[in-house]
Amino acid sequence: MNTLKTFFLLMVLSGMLLLIGGAVGGQAGLIIALFFALAMNFGAYWFSDKIALSMAHAKPITREDDPEFYDLVEEQARLANMPMPKVYEIDDPSPNAFATGRNPQNAAVAATTGIRRILTRDELAGVMAHEMAHVGNRDTLIMATVATIAGAISMLAFMAQFAAIFGSFGGHSDDDEGGGGGNIITLLIIAIIMPIAATIIRLAISRAREYQADQTGAHNCGDPEALARALEKLEMGSEMRPMKVNEAASHLFIVNPLGGKSMARLFSTHPPIEERCRRLRAMNVRPKFDDVDTSGIDVPVSNDRPNYEIPDSNDRPNF
Repeated sequence: MNTLKTFFLLMVLSGMLLLIGGAVGGQAGLIIALFFALAMNFGAYWFSDKIALSMAHAKPITREDDPEFYDLVEEQARLANMPMPKVYEIDDPSPNAFATGRNPQNAAVAATTGIRRILTRDELAGVMAHEMAHVGNRDTLIMATVATIAGAISMLAFMAQFAAIFGSFGGHSDDDEGGGGGNIITLLIIAIIMPIAATIIRLAISRAREYQADQTGAHNCGDPEALARALEKLEMGSEMRPMKVNEAASHLFIVNPLGGKSMARLFSTHPPIEERCRRLRAMNVRPKFDDVDTSGIDVPVSNDRPNYEIPDSNDRPNF
């Protein structure tokens, strides 16, 4: 369902781009805006991991630095059938975590020092499963595509502002024909309304990907309840100790690192924790035991079951 919703919203966003491009700059304006948006997000996609880790002041760690956490990440990577990602630590008391990387072969997971203080091992495993699900679901690629289209729409809206001021992109006005006023109003509507609509759609896609990562992560770790408990603890911890991180990187984290309530939630990249926990607790998932070797265990068939019938009184031994 979340995948279909993401696909539908992407189609809506693409349709908005074509509509605005034709209304504002024609085919030439559409190509120019799309080119600039692609150029900006191409670099962001290929270097997103380095940019995000640098913004969060994350430092790489090895098994020798933290064997318990490293083994936990390795366990979740095995359950998700993914290569072992690079592991990073963020020296911050605010409890949070994120993953980045354009594909599983170039993935990295990072956790704050604060998250280790408040979560149990099962809860932390659920968080890591969620984060690696983002990489496995190619959410970095999806959000880069969304950002490209939204960026092109914003570029065209910026062009529409100048078009409204100067009359038209061609430097002439249609006032003598009686159509100039309508064109200016149309351009102003595009300049104001369309970027807001594109932002709302982008946030909706981001929330859908969070729900999908919750679902995938819960299936992989086999413990939706542990992930739900972790989300509740992380939200409370983030509210008490907001993280000092660039707002542009806030959507990467498992919960909003900046805190914020009321109207701020309307424009949040994260869905409400209450709804995420409700969906997780409604899942029926059995724990995985992929790491248990059952090849040498003989499972008895029905004919091999031992006989537990109570002997007849006449057959009982005489003491």
